[in-house]
Amino acid sequence: MTTRRLAVVSSGLSQPSSTRMLADRLTQAVVRRLEEQGITVEVDVVELRDTAQDVTNNLLTGFANPKLEAVIEKVTTADGLIAVSPIFTTSYSGLFKSFIDVLDPQSLNEMPVLIGATGGSERHSLALDYAMRPLFSYLHAAVVPTAVYAASSDWGTGGDAAATALPERIERAAGELAALMRDSDRSTKVRDPFALPAGFSPIGAYGGE
Repeated sequence: MTTRRLAVVSSGLSQPSSTRMLADRLTQAVVRRLEEQGITVEVDVVELRDTAQDVTNNLLTGFANPKLEAVIEKVTTADGLIAVSPIFTTSYSGLFKSFIDVLDPQSLNEMPVLIGATGGSERHSLALDYAMRPLFSYLHAAVVPTAVYAASSDWGTGGDAAATALPERIERAAGELAALMRDSDRSTKVRDPFALPAGFSPIGAYGGE
């Protein structure tokens, strides 16, 4: 039976988090689409709030500790990625960008990616196309056409999104990511065992900026 690995990165700061809630809805939809095609899905969920200190230390030292290295490995060797961030001051969160910064710039090359975001108002939805999509395009990821934004009003009462257009957007985006993951098997690619750790800077290592 064919197996695909799906990495899910959620950078919500609160608990419970609407960002994690959206990430879970997207994950469920993608897994269902792939299982309908006879594909088994292994899911790795990364809550960036749990790695915030490790990410900061990596940025300062240029080296990832074993805990962060394991997270990076799960994300960069997956067959597909769901990335969801809250929108702060018209863009993705600083924690989300910091995590992306510790990844090897080549590690997401050709990675199928579904981007999502949450915010208090619908007017922040444009951040998906002018901030998040260019970020992953710069890293040469294969970003699906449909991005999913969830405003506070999309959840309704008690986190119920059934009465809004959100479920339709989730299903459309999930179908696009599932199609790319079905035809991709990035997990067979062998990583270079002699590659420098993600985020390593020879200038920073010797006292430079």
